[in-house]
Amino acid sequence: MAIPRRKVGVLIETDFYENEIFYYQHRFPEDGLELHFLSRLWGNPSLTFKGHELQALLECRESFETLSDADLAGFAAVIVPAGMVADRLRYTDKVDQIPPATRFLARVFADPAIVKGIICHGLWLCAPMPELVRGRKMTCHNNLLGDARAYGVSYVDQDLVVDRDLVSARTGGHCHLLARQIIDLVKARPA
Repeated sequence: MAIPRRKVGVLIETDFYENEIFYYQHRFPEDGLELHFLSRLWGNPSLTFKGHELQALLECRESFETLSDADLAGFAAVIVPAGMVADRLRYTDKVDQIPPATRFLARVFADPAIVKGIICHGLWLCAPMPELVRGRKMTCHNNLLGDARAYGVSYVDQDLVVDRDLVSARTGGHCHLLARQIIDLVKARPA
């Protein structure tokens, strides 16, 4: 018997959009899903990140770099949030290599049982590996329309777009739509 996937991972870094993150902190647990913030911890046991508008602090204690395939199999969904999180996470100190966060995202995309959520500027994390989203129906922030087209995305001018296991939302202000759709998809899957 398969173990039900009850974890929702949210990638995090400095310059996150606080209202979106605050919403997730309440919304996912309401439906019995465990929320896990994941980041690149650079060998530290934890890092504290600062929000973009309110300067709110958020401590992260989980590194996506240390998640085994077995650990990842416990996740029902992984979200790349709004704000500048994706831009900060796509940093790599070895310019000839794919950034660790994008490599992690590729692992997530390789598992069709994990719902992928990309909202607003989160699409930037796909820049080093546009094949992850090439040909997929998506929306994104209006400022990223050129990026989406360059990545080969089939852009849809809507606030929320669902393409099988990929859910995208236009802005951080649409986080409620993204969360609701992810919860519905997770609940519809067999345990």
